[in-house]
Amino acid sequence: MSRRWIQNPNRCADEYLDGIEEFIEFARRHNPSATRIRCPCRRCNNTFWETIENVGFHLVRNGMIETYSIWNLHGEQVDHASSSNAPRVDNVEPIVDPNDQVMGIIQDAFPFASTNINQEGEDDVPTPIDSAEFEQYEKLLKNANQELYPGCKSFSVLTAIVELMHGKIKYRMSNLCFDYFLGVFKRMLPTDNCLPKDHKHAQKVLYGLGLGYEKIHACKNNCMLFYKEHETLDTCPICNESRFKMTSQNRTTKIPQKVMRYLPLKPRLQRLYMSTHTATDMRWHKEKRVDDDVMRHPADGEAWKEFDRTFPDFAADPRNVRLGLATDGFNPYGILNQHHSTWPIFAFPYNLPPWKCMKKEYLMMTVLITEDPGRSIDVYLRPLVDELKDLWTNGVRTFDKSTGRMFTLRAAVMWTVNDFPAYVMVSGWSTKGYMACPVCKEDVTSGWHAGKVCYLGHRRWLPWDHEWREKDKEFDGNTERRLRPREWSGDEILEQLNRLDFAPFGKTVSRTRPSTQLNWTHKPMFFELPYWSKLKLRHNLDVMHVEKNVFDTLVGTILDIEGKTKDTIKARLDLERMGIRRGLWMNRDSDKARRDLAFFSMKPNDKKEFLKFVSSVKFPDGYASNIARCVNVDGGKFTGLKSHDCHVFMQRLLPVGIRHLLPEDVVKPIILLSRFFSQLTAKTLRRTDMFQLRHDIVQVLCKFEMIFPPAFFTTPPSLSPPPPLPPTPVELDRARDEGGTLELPRRHRPASRRVFFGFDRISSAVILPPPATNSATSDLITRRRAVTTTQGSEPPTQLTAAATAAASAATAPALMDHLAVGPAGSQAPASSASSVA
Repeated sequence: MSRRWIQNPNRCADEYLDGIEEFIEFARRHNPSATRIRCPCRRCNNTFWETIENVGFHLVRNGMIETYSIWNLHGEQVDHASSSNAPRVDNVEPIVDPNDQVMGIIQDAFPFASTNINQEGEDDVPTPIDSAEFEQYEKLLKNANQELYPGCKSFSVLTAIVELMHGKIKYRMSNLCFDYFLGVFKRMLPTDNCLPKDHKHAQKVLYGLGLGYEKIHACKNNCMLFYKEHETLDTCPICNESRFKMTSQNRTTKIPQKVMRYLPLKPRLQRLYMSTHTATDMRWHKEKRVDDDVMRHPADGEAWKEFDRTFPDFAADPRNVRLGLATDGFNPYGILNQHHSTWPIFAFPYNLPPWKCMKKEYLMMTVLITEDPGRSIDVYLRPLVDELKDLWTNGVRTFDKSTGRMFTLRAAVMWTVNDFPAYVMVSGWSTKGYMACPVCKEDVTSGWHAGKVCYLGHRRWLPWDHEWREKDKEFDGNTERRLRPREWSGDEILEQLNRLDFAPFGKTVSRTRPSTQLNWTHKPMFFELPYWSKLKLRHNLDVMHVEKNVFDTLVGTILDIEGKTKDTIKARLDLERMGIRRGLWMNRDSDKARRDLAFFSMKPNDKKEFLKFVSSVKFPDGYASNIARCVNVDGGKFTGLKSHDCHVFMQRLLPVGIRHLLPEDVVKPIILLSRFFSQLTAKTLRRTDMFQLRHDIVQVLCKFEMIFPPAFFTTPPSLSPPPPLPPTPVELDRARDEGGTLELPRRHRPASRRVFFGFDRISSAVILPPPATNSATSDLITRRRAVTTTQGSEPPTQLTAAATAAASAATAPALMDHLAVGPAGSQAPASSASSVA
């Protein structure tokens, strides 16, 4: 019976359970009198003895060792004569001689080195390599056959270098450290050994294997690359900056200002089919994937199938590669206070099965940018986009090791996966400001609340006859009659981008056509791909980073952590301005006002109990980091939580820890939100579950709107907040009816001609309330403090009445004299009170 069931990742499958029964019967038959046998599960690793019943339980829970295909420790006799004819098991690295492995690497890199030249015209036979490649092949073959030192039979020169370089990469050894140990090994070996003396010479030996990189010089100001038509220039034609640094005249070599490393994609994709280990797996998505209602792989999703329907010629050959791209910045030096980030861009092939396609062995770094490129990331993407266009249009001739034939390999980028800040750079759509949503675009519901832009209006996704649409005081004070925002197709987005005027190479945005600008920062280079605008498959968000942002906001608010809570003084004043949630308004006693603890925040004793619970939790090794180290019980906060820690916290700890510490109306939506993220990040997901999740998250967000203030629904803080929105005519008339007078502030007088969201001739007006008496403190707080008006153009429909300017200088002192900031019974200093205004 075949033992391929050992490699099955689904330990609940019938094949796997039948295989366990076969192993148990085999163990009983070959060990009839034994009460305990070795347990071959991944945790026991054949080192611990268990009863046969416990062994079966361990195999279901932990899985069997993938390499244990010959059960020699349980009585099976190994037939060395026929063991080589046994069927090959996927994902198992056979134990072979290192020299044979190196020879296999050379054969994979040069699969047709010995092909007869007379077969050059045949399509199914590989063409012979040219003289330069054959010279590299001979050098590698010579090093593979040369002994490391006279009389050494276990290692050749090439085998020793490959083993040492593999250890360097695996254990993250620096070049200096590698040079030191290489020198030590060279002194240990006989004096006539052939081991290279340092890392540089070792790389020269491996150069013939290919998969190198190119150095491309870049402009100091990220204007352009000195690439193709600009390769011979010494100055940037845009900013006239020099290509090289100023050095002494005695120096013979020039030092470039910036260097980008580009790793070509074509040879790496070709190597996937030239290798015996991956050639068959690259067709897994078509030949071995089970097509049912369960989504285990991107090929099970509707986006993949829609791509196949749109481009049937591409889908006809399952060997064509579907790619995903991801990028993010990190500090390679680990110094938090240093403003430096390196940006690698990775490509990963989705043709591979799910247990391989996201492994680090198959992640291909294509671009390495040594500093934050900002909006100029398109400049650095140009070589990659050019290669992707060529792979889509012409393809590249590739040898398939599994069939022994040549074919034309084509590739297409299906998705990009980024966190929210990197999304801005790759997609070109700004995720800050009033139109931050890249899906809704100008139809987003946004407003200015508590000094920041917030995003409400989740009732728009409810059914038209839902009862929550009629409620106003429980939400933002208005009933909801609007439909959900429209969905934009790829062609519409491309047409919108083509109507914009951008400066060369994505440096700045021209504002000559403000009516079509919306929230674009630059024109993304990915739209130059021929297939990119046909489908809505473009940019995707990293769920774990989104989950971390939600966790920080939610936990900071329910624990009332200073600096992280969204329930602030400004948020309470905003509720009074909107006339909703009277129970959360500021509590005023005579000449003082204080912010009482909200019903959705924990009391001090409950907070300490919750933190003690978190600090006492322990997880299995490898499941999560030590979250207890991140808990500060006395300080009442968390420190140093990583994205994966928040992921585990949100789904496992938070629903359990708050269930008896907060009201039931607050606990239930939080538990539903945790379950939403848990189902969304599961390994398998059904299509019906996706539709249910889309329905459930709308309900959860609407419940959150009824619990938390509008300031809760915001993005991470930006460096500079956008200006307040202009009011609707109804708001302007209402403010004038209150008896205020118009006065132009200095920064909006007619002499300054500002451009605000694409509208010319804009001036703002502040409506001053009538003179207040000493007993009118509450009226001053609830009265509209500032509004703006637009002259010469109608305000856009998406800019709803949601934001006001700061209080005027005439009313702020009278208001702040009566406002105390801090807990009940404490008087805040004047500086903190003025900062609240």
